[in-house]
Amino acid sequence: MDFEKEFRIKPSESVSLKKRETKTKGPFEDKADAVAATEKNIATIQDLQYRMYVEAKQSLLIVLQAPDAAGKDGVIRKVLGKMNPQGCRTYPFKAPSSVERAHDFLWRIHSCTPARGKVAIFNRSHYEDVLVVRVQNLVPESVWRPRYEIINDFERNLAANGTRILKFYLHISPEEQLERFRKRLENPSKHWKLNPGDYEARNQWNDVRRAYEDAFEHCSTKYAPWYVIPADHKWFRDAAISSIVAKTLSEMDPQFPPVDVDLDEIRRLYDLAKDAQKI
Repeated sequence: MDFEKEFRIKPSESVSLKKRETKTKGPFEDKADAVAATEKNIATIQDLQYRMYVEAKQSLLIVLQAPDAAGKDGVIRKVLGKMNPQGCRTYPFKAPSSVERAHDFLWRIHSCTPARGKVAIFNRSHYEDVLVVRVQNLVPESVWRPRYEIINDFERNLAANGTRILKFYLHISPEEQLERFRKRLENPSKHWKLNPGDYEARNQWNDVRRAYEDAFEHCSTKYAPWYVIPADHKWFRDAAISSIVAKTLSEMDPQFPPVDVDLDEIRRLYDLAKDAQKI
């Protein structure tokens, strides 16, 4: 399966999340098969991320959006978190602070975008400002609707300066979400995640869905595509995302920089040090 082609939203494509599956095995025989594929993808990601870090000419931005309990933290922990932390950083975007609200909605985002050679992972993102603010009526439509084009311009600028952008929506069913809420409730180590607001959001499921569909239609572009990933099976989710990230890094084709020292001189210095060590 070509995961990149299968789950990518085409520019201006009208999206119906109700018609998109949340549970699939894809090309895998079973969970073990998918886990093996994920591990292979992670090895590729680790190698290419190291090359990109040393090359220091390109960067990668990965955006994760999803309903509560869909697995953003799991993707970061099991897949993206395997990258070298020297060249990778995760940014969780919660409700903006009073200082952040006093600026334009992209102010807090721009400083977190990746420098050349680096990977940035956004756990939620600037898209909250066309999703949450819309569903909860925090600002009028005359404010949030123009943000689609502002976001496109922002992402176009990043792409023009060498940043590849991947945006993943983890697509789960309301039934699967409720099952995960049950497991959280029964597991004391996950009680810190419990939030009454999660149940309020379930009552707005259709409003949230429509907000996402509009965001995909307006903001999935050639330079910053959205991918809708079936996420009821965590193992399929991880395999699909790791495959797309590995493929993207392969296309970026980072190279080790040319040697800018005299290798013969370095070898001579090494031999001298080796001889001195024997004394």
